[in-house]
Amino acid sequence: MAVHLNPPNPADLHAIAGVRIGVTQAGIRKAGRKDLTVVLIDEGASVSGVFTQNRFCAAPVQVCREHLDSGQSIRAMVVNTGNANAGTGEDGLKRARETCVALAEALNISPNQVLPFSTGVIMEPLPHDRIIAGMPAAIAAAGKAGSAQQWADAAEGIMTTDTVPKAASVQVKLGEATVSVTGISKGAGMIRPNMATMLGYVATDACVAPVLMKELSLALAEGSFNRITVDGDTSTNDSFVVIATNKANHAPITSLQSAEGQALLQAMLQVARQLAQAIVRDGEGATKFITVRVEGGKTSAECRQVAYAIAHSPLVKTAFFASDPNLGRILAAVGYAGITDLDQTGIDLYLDDVHVAVQGGRHPEYREEDGQRVMKQSEITVRVVLGRGTASDTVWTCDLSHDYVSINADYRS
Repeated sequence: MAVHLNPPNPADLHAIAGVRIGVTQAGIRKAGRKDLTVVLIDEGASVSGVFTQNRFCAAPVQVCREHLDSGQSIRAMVVNTGNANAGTGEDGLKRARETCVALAEALNISPNQVLPFSTGVIMEPLPHDRIIAGMPAAIAAAGKAGSAQQWADAAEGIMTTDTVPKAASVQVKLGEATVSVTGISKGAGMIRPNMATMLGYVATDACVAPVLMKELSLALAEGSFNRITVDGDTSTNDSFVVIATNKANHAPITSLQSAEGQALLQAMLQVARQLAQAIVRDGEGATKFITVRVEGGKTSAECRQVAYAIAHSPLVKTAFFASDPNLGRILAAVGYAGITDLDQTGIDLYLDDVHVAVQGGRHPEYREEDGQRVMKQSEITVRVVLGRGTASDTVWTCDLSHDYVSINADYRS
């Protein structure tokens, strides 16, 4: 069961002018579930994407990169679940491209203006015939106007092992204009994004200069999805797309350092972080949501290095699942994180409000029952102070339970 995470209420979401979404059942892997989503984008929008750094990247990731680099404006996206179209070689590329051609023909646009996305089982041929057959229904569902309900439906339509759809939305004032930001994501396992998430889409009706879109998408990924881990595995299909439809009535943002640029960035970061944290809260088998904050580093990079060492440790994660304050495991992870000149006598460790270790050793007033009190909570903050500088960084993770093994052992059945 997800940790303090509820399905999105369409009443809390905002439609984005210039975006229409249709979801249908195409029978891609299992009958009776929403598994095909099309996103239709009005002409004049700006689109940027950030993708997995896994060298064994999926066919749709390769095609997305090609189409974004083609210089043509992106007018549509097609997302299927149930099949990742990864580890499928040239045949996978051919099927991904044929999917783009089919949607382009239906919309009277160029195939290079379509971005394909897939998620699901790796090394199985993509049933693109079912995807193509389902397109008319998905396009019809998109209708003539976008709605908040469409975003909620899409959040469900892109799920795989997720137990809860993930969507978030905010509004922000840019000058006299009220600008909307809405996003969806999916992911629960194979999560240690090295750029984004398994699948994530954030759109705004704000007016953003096209030259800023890459900078914007990288900033959003770095501040949100690049700060989460469930199991340390970087997916073959990670894709994060940012859309600015340029429909709002305000002067175009030409710098993210401007007042309006910063206001939009912070609003979009709020949505992206909520989506990223939702993935951790819905981590496969997760029972606890854990914030790992490392302070006092020389650089934020080394703080992140230590934070991920803690967040990736199976011993640490299973201790949290068991509510066992075997907290020496955290200190051990700090020690093997790879900082060669780390001085253990400068390290302090906190578990929420409990001061566990001081100057590298057990705090004289620490009592195990205090540690266990915190460990029994469903939301926990681990704070490590390195005593090396002023930098800090934060990573979000979850515990590792029996159910994680069961879910992944039974994934293909």
